[in-house]
Amino acid sequence: MKEKILIVEDEFIVANDLKLMLMKAGYQITGIASSVVQARKLIADSKPDWVLLDIILKGDLTGIDLAWELREMNLPFLYISANTNQSTLEAVKETQPYGFMVKPFRERDMIVMLDIARYRYDMERGCELCTDNGNNEVIEGIIGKSKVLQDVVEKIRVVAPTDTSVLVVGESGTGKEKVAHSVHELSDRSAHPIVVVNCAALPHALIESELFGHEKGSFTGANTLRIGKFEQANGGTVFLDEIGELPLDSQVKLLRVLQEKEIERLGGNNIVKVNVRIVAATNRSLEKEVAEGRFRLDLYYRLNVFPIELPPLRERKEDIVLLAHFFLNKYAAASRRNITSISEKALEQLLNYHWPGNIRELEHLIERNVLLAKTAEIESFDLPKIIEKSSEMPGQLKSLEDMERDHIMSALQTSNGKVSGPGGAAELLKIQAQTLYSKMKKLGIDKGYK
Repeated sequence: MKEKILIVEDEFIVANDLKLMLMKAGYQITGIASSVVQARKLIADSKPDWVLLDIILKGDLTGIDLAWELREMNLPFLYISANTNQSTLEAVKETQPYGFMVKPFRERDMIVMLDIARYRYDMERGCELCTDNGNNEVIEGIIGKSKVLQDVVEKIRVVAPTDTSVLVVGESGTGKEKVAHSVHELSDRSAHPIVVVNCAALPHALIESELFGHEKGSFTGANTLRIGKFEQANGGTVFLDEIGELPLDSQVKLLRVLQEKEIERLGGNNIVKVNVRIVAATNRSLEKEVAEGRFRLDLYYRLNVFPIELPPLRERKEDIVLLAHFFLNKYAAASRRNITSISEKALEQLLNYHWPGNIRELEHLIERNVLLAKTAEIESFDLPKIIEKSSEMPGQLKSLEDMERDHIMSALQTSNGKVSGPGGAAELLKIQAQTLYSKMKKLGIDKGYK
């Protein structure tokens, strides 16, 4: 018999359906409460292992109020609710639930979400109980000794041997793809491929074909059988970069693959079983995307089993010198140039800079200066003056989203509002037109902005 569950739900029909499906799956139901007051009594009397919690309940108190009490009791819980507006989601996130199911949902979805929640809870408990075993080995390619980075390394080591999904979040240039490769390389799947999918670069009309493949003749131009990314990665890992850019209809198909572990090629009639581990990454707030209706909440919780948040470079400045010398050695060897050091003045410049482009910006800066250096030492760096000035006044620094919006607006003005084609803003920004349209939509830039 599995764990004991208390259902806190004020709609009797919904609560009874939940009770039946959970009992069928082997769970014990300790009771049904329609209010926080009833829930408190049932918790004290029956001591459940888990609580399924609706947000809107009878009485003056909500499920969110009860959630804070559950946290104090160290009693794990999941939300079940039809309420997904942004303010509610923000309040929900603060209570740190182990899952969130959107009504209505399928029986299988509920059981999968419970399995995910139990896994997360067990993993957290395991991390709390474990002691320092002295394993301070570095992960190849992850450079730095800062506390925030070592926390990331520890999370990679904990999750890599498992099959659980990982969501890597962080600003552009913080090394999300490197983390994905590290998770794969330290797993039992390392002998199989890791297939990288840039969701932002996939043409909307071809997403299904790219991910799941197509049969010959399935559409005009499909002259041969195409094996999709999931089949290519069978036995290994699929890294879904910029997952927030995936359109809603594709999110539905992806959710089915994650739940059923099977795909169907476009134009095909046969089900193909796939065994892949998912690592996804985003530089956006998926909670905000969910609240604004651009990302499915059930997919978010399915991906967000084990989140790894990467700190921006400005929050780990003690790693800048190590990174700079790492890139110096790398590009000096690659270009066969005898560049061996960076002056103290130049290092001071790096430490005082704000790094809006993070590690990627630092890497490109070092690579460029290795090629330009006239002596064996890089004496100084030519850093962007405007950003340098902003870094001295952090209170006036624009957010990355505002900077991206301004940059796109500037490109649109230069192209006289033309997005695609020769001379269009997409060409000026060196990105695909579909990607630019997606970014414009997310940033609230109207096509007729002029």
